Amino acid sequence: MTLRLILTRHAKSDWDNPLDSDHSRPLSARGFDAAPRIGRWLAGQGYVPGQALVSDAMRTRQTWDLIAAELPNPPEAKFDRYLYLAGPDVLLGRLRHATEPCVILIAHNPGIAEFAARLLSAPMAHSGFGGFPTCATLVADFDAPSWDKVELGTGRGVDFIVPRDLG
Repeated sequence: MTLRLILTRHAKSDWDNPLDSDHSRPLSARGFDAAPRIGRWLAGQGYVPGQALVSDAMRTRQTWDLIAAELPNPPEAKFDRYLYLAGPDVLLGRLRHATEPCVILIAHNPGIAEFAARLLSAPMAHSGFGGFPTCATLVADFDAPSWDKVELGTGRGVDFIVPRDLG
């Protein structure tokens, strides 16, 4: 069975309010512009998740809401505190609880960049892949019967995009 992961870093956040905690920091105007573009791209490519695993931080929640608004029949997100600033091992551990064949996981750097690099058998040939900038999105496939059988280094990169690629 082929499983598909859509791995997205949250869109650009707003640093203007010094009273915002990191967890409660919202998206910036640039983030509010980028996330729907990624959602439209996902829908246009047919990359539509059946399950959404999203960090419970404000900026990841907003990113998901903007992406979901562009998808046909988006799933209800599971907002997960453990995805907040998680490293690769935690991200993989949370992904292993997924139940749908196509899952979107939205989280944060630096963990998400390292997770993306460690997931794939070969890196994506895109200048933004290593740093995984805001709203970067990786689509990867895995030949596994279920998410709990997915291992690092076994993913095939299908697609990778950053908002600036979309004009």
